[in-house]
Amino acid sequence: MSTPQSPKPSPRERLREAQLREARSAAVRRRTVVGASILGVLALAAATTLAISTASDGSSSSSDTASVSSALVTPANTSGQNGTVIVYGRADAPHTLQVFEDFRCPICKVFEGSAGKAVQQLADDGTYKIEYHLAAFLDDNLGGQGSKTALAAVGAAINEGGAAKFKQFHDVLYANQPEERVDGFGDVNHILALADKVPGLKTEAFTKAVTEGTYRPWAGKVAAAFNGSGVTGTPTIKLDGKALELFDSKGTPLTAEQFTAVVRQATGS
Repeated sequence: MSTPQSPKPSPRERLREAQLREARSAAVRRRTVVGASILGVLALAAATTLAISTASDGSSSSSDTASVSSALVTPANTSGQNGTVIVYGRADAPHTLQVFEDFRCPICKVFEGSAGKAVQQLADDGTYKIEYHLAAFLDDNLGGQGSKTALAAVGAAINEGGAAKFKQFHDVLYANQPEERVDGFGDVNHILALADKVPGLKTEAFTKAVTEGTYRPWAGKVAAAFNGSGVTGTPTIKLDGKALELFDSKGTPLTAEQFTAVVRQATGS
């Protein structure tokens, strides 16, 4: 972190720093033994610890949460084991785009800002359906509860309004992502304020679920599924199982036009 006297880094330098942090995070996760039966805290190299258990991931409390549910409640409109996959787009689409991301990941935000609209448009026009696989490892690496709290709120959003409301809330979260070392998403009141930006989302049921942490145990399941996926960094995007290059050698993200061209070439559409 630069001091007040240091020159302000350029956007490209900030992106490169974020990529390096992400690479270090990936190395930590590769050294972590992940399993559904693991409980407690695993000792990692360099005195870094990462809690990988469905119980601790799902039920850890936040000072900004009035009460946290301990029972697993799976949101409606989810897929996969324990509902850990969120699908956006037509179920009968001929191709599948898997998106792996963490709501606190700054590189995910960079890519969203560059090509996010194209990612959605190609799902909307039926080229592929999107499977979202969401992570919370940045809470463990940086401290705080922001990734898990945002993920639990996303569970409330998809339960309340299906894939459409999820996608709108997803985009709002990235558009308002705090600096990664600031745990802004850990404050449920801030999350609820952001929900106001999605018309019709902030119902009484949504507010209750976010405030009481109804979907935090589910968020733990989602995060554990990501940890067991073999993906070692975010964002990662796979088209029909094949990873796509999202940034060039200089760290510049694909534009919407470039992303569309990559997908069109890969799918022959």
